[in-house]
This record gives sequence, structure tokens and C-alpha cells, in this order.
Amino acid sequence: MKIGELTVYAGGEFQKYEDAKVGLLTHGLQYGTGCFEGIRGYWVPEDSELYLVQLREHFERLAISAKILLMRVPHSVDELIEITTELCARNRFESATYIRPFMYKCAEDVGVRLHNVPDAFAIAAIPFTHYLDISGGVAAGTSSWRRADDSAAPPRAKITGLYVNSALAKSEAISNGFDEAIMLSHDGHVAEGSAENIFIVKNGVLLTPDPSQNVLEGCTRRAVIEIARNEFGLEVVERAIDRSELYGAEEIFFTGTAVGVVYVRSVDRRDVSNGKIGPVTQKIGTFYERLVNGREPKYRKLLTPVYAGRAVATA
Repeated sequence: MKIGELTVYAGGEFQKYEDAKVGLLTHGLQYGTGCFEGIRGYWVPEDSELYLVQLREHFERLAISAKILLMRVPHSVDELIEITTELCARNRFESATYIRPFMYKCAEDVGVRLHNVPDAFAIAAIPFTHYLDISGGVAAGTSSWRRADDSAAPPRAKITGLYVNSALAKSEAISNGFDEAIMLSHDGHVAEGSAENIFIVKNGVLLTPDPSQNVLEGCTRRAVIEIARNEFGLEVVERAIDRSELYGAEEIFFTGTAVGVVYVRSVDRRDVSNGKIGPVTQKIGTFYERLVNGREPKYRKLLTPVYAGRAVATA
């Protein structure tokens, strides 16, 4: 399906992507005054079903991001869940899917501010495969770009303009021969990847940066912490992590909506253990993959099916 043929939700209605127009002077485009979420859908052929992961959690976070930017999501979470499943059904997705709900300041004028600027809401969804090539793990490099500090721009919100910070780190990593960046906080502690949370295994304990390190409190991060504790009895500690701890870690992995769970094989050209996926990462990653494909009944609460009991509509 060509992108122009996709159905999107914009202006309070379903319409074709090519009919949803945004002006050149739109405030959100000029100043980055918008926020968004990224939601994954997993197609399971044997179920003839598309499972959307943690819809409620993502939309609850979108509401917080919008509030920070003096915006208000025009629908309740339950309404957003219904709109999103309807949107996927209208596009007749039978493949892995990525859904992008977003809000933005929609005035077409000049002036840096948040107050007295109208906002708009939309959802777009596209077929999606992998954000990273994860078959052989990820080679990561510590970025010279520090993670934006909460005192400058709130990293706990998924603000469009703030992702310039991540883009700089990602492109620097690629130009330096790495697959992904690891960003440090303003005080030099490990924060996260350019678009992922990070975990390390040390002495059998799972460590991850605490929220004070300017991390996005990821939905996948939260699910992985629950899985580690409740399914595998692992101790999970959220604390500040020094850069040098990465070099001595037994295992390192990234988590995120787009990447799922992916192991890091090296950091700054230093192998993590033997450069192969470790046992903790393996079992958490395998469990998470089963979860998102509807194969863990205990966690079906995190999944929203698109086609179950639904008559497919037309755009």
C-alpha cells in the first residue's frame, strides 16, 4: 500500500493520508511544539489477528505530554483505543504495524510560545518491520551529545522538538561506525539510547537508570521490569549507572516499542562479555516476543486485538 492510500484519523474524522494537509507555517512544524506516541502492532497469522501493545499506557502518557505543552487530547483513553483499532481495521493491516498518534500546535503564524495557540490531534499508522537490524545484536557507542536535562526540556514527555537531541546522537553514532548511541545525563551517568531505554546485568542483578537520569519512562521498560521480577525472580534496581560500568557488564540490552528487546554486543568497541546474547537477555526477550504475539495469557491485558468481533469498515 502506498502511503497516500493509507487512511488516517485527522480533524476528527477518518480520511486519506493525502487529504490531511498541514501548512508550511504550522507552529508545530516551525517550533517543534508537538508530542507523540509510538505504538506497535504484531500480526499473528495463525490467529488472523493484529495485536496492539499497551494502547492504554501509551495514550495515558500522551495525555501527560500534551498537558506539559498546554494541550489537551480531545478524546478519552477509551475513545482513543476505539479510534485506533478502527483505523487499523480500515487499513486492513495484515502485517506488523506502527501507529503514531500525535498532537501539535496548529496555528499558522510566527511567535514562540505555548499559550493561546490552538492544537490539533491526529493518528497515522503504517506497515512496519524492524527499527534496528537486531539479528547480530547492536554495537553501541557513547555519544558526545548529553541527554537533554529536565530543567531545559522535559525528557519524560515525548516532545517532537526534543528529538533533535536524539537525532544528533544517532547520526553521530552511525558516522562513527556504531549501530546506536548511548547518551549520558547532564552529570555523566548513563541515560538511554537515542530512542530506547537501557538495562545492564551485573552480578545477576538487573540495573537500569532511574527516572532522575532524564530517561523517558518507557512502556516497554515498565513491562520488562514486571517480567523480570514476576516471571524470573530477578532483582531489578533503578539507580544511577556510571559509564565505566557498561564495560564490565555481564549483559546489556535496549528496550523500546520499536525495537522490543535487543542485546548490545559491544560498547565503545569493547565486547559485552563474549559479544553474544546473554541468558538473562535471551529469556526476557523470548518471553516478551511471546507476550506481544498473544502467547502469554497472563499478559493479554496488555494487548488490544483489532479484528476480534469487528466488521471491517471502509474509509
